[in-house]
Amino acid sequence: MSTVLPLPEPVLRRRERDPRAQRHETNRLAKRLRHQVGRAIADFAMIEDGDRVMVCLSGGKDSYTLLDILLQLQKKAPVSFSLTAVNLDQKQPGFPEHVLPEYLRSIGVDFHIIEQDTYSVVSRVVPEGKTMCSLCSRLRRGALYTYAAEHGYTKIALGHHRDDMVATFFLNMFFHAKLSGMPPKLLSDDGHHVVIRPLAYVREDDIAAYAQAKEFPIIPCNLCGSQENLQRKQVQKMMREWEREFPGRIETIARALGDIRPSQLADPSLFDFLSLGRAGRAAPTDARAWLADPGRMDDADDGA
Repeated sequence: MSTVLPLPEPVLRRRERDPRAQRHETNRLAKRLRHQVGRAIADFAMIEDGDRVMVCLSGGKDSYTLLDILLQLQKKAPVSFSLTAVNLDQKQPGFPEHVLPEYLRSIGVDFHIIEQDTYSVVSRVVPEGKTMCSLCSRLRRGALYTYAAEHGYTKIALGHHRDDMVATFFLNMFFHAKLSGMPPKLLSDDGHHVVIRPLAYVREDDIAAYAQAKEFPIIPCNLCGSQENLQRKQVQKMMREWEREFPGRIETIARALGDIRPSQLADPSLFDFLSLGRAGRAAPTDARAWLADPGRMDDADDGA
C-alpha cells in the first residue's frame, strides 16, 4: 500500500483560496463515493429493476450523503428504481422541523415526514441519566418499517458506513461474545423488509468531507440530551487510535469482514469439525461420554 504524503502548507493555503481547486476536490470525492456505493450495490444485489427504495433521512451527514449519491447513481443506473426520502419526526424539543422539508423541496426529491412522538415515550420509560438510544432506535425502526410496509417500499436504505460496520463487529465481540456485525444487506426479523446499506464501503472521514463540501443542512443528533452508548464510544476511540498509529488498519479489518474462513474459527455449526479427519468407519464422537465425570464412574464401579 502506497503512503500518501500530506500536501505542503503553501499548496493547502492556495487550494483554500481557489474555488476551482475546491470544486475539483469535491468532484473527485463524489466520483469515489459513487464508485464505492455502486460497487456495494452490485456486490450485494441491493437494488433491482422496479425497486421502490425508501431512504431513511435523519438529517445527519451520513443519510444526506446516502441520498445525494443514490440520486446521482439513479440517473445512469442499469436498472430503473424510485427513491423516496423518509424522515421520522420524533418530536424532540427544539427539533428544527422545517429544515428537511425545505432542503428536500429545493432538490426536487419525493419525500415524506412521519410524525410520531417517540420522545415522550422514551422520556417516560427510561430512568433519568440513562441513555435513551437503544429504546429510541427500536421505536424509530418500528415506525419506519410500518410505513414501508403500508406504502409498498421494496428496499429500506440506511446510512451506516464502513466504520459503523467495523465498530459494530467489535462491540459484539468485546461485549456480547459473538462474531457478528452489521451486514450490507439483511432481511428484517419478521421477514417482511429488505434493509440495505449502500455506504458499506465508504469511510466516515470521506462522508464528513463530502457533507461539508456540499453544505448539507445538518441537524445535530443531541437534541434529546441523551448520550451515545458508552461501549460504542470506547470502540470508536480505540479505532481512532489504531488508525492514527497504523493508517489503513480499519480498511484491512473491513475487508476481513468479507473474507470469512469458517474452518479457521471454532463454530461447529458453520464447519463440520466432527467429520474432519475421522478414520474410515470410526463411530461418531460421543460427546456425553467425554463429558462424563470419571470420579462418579469410579464410585459407581465400587458400588457394583
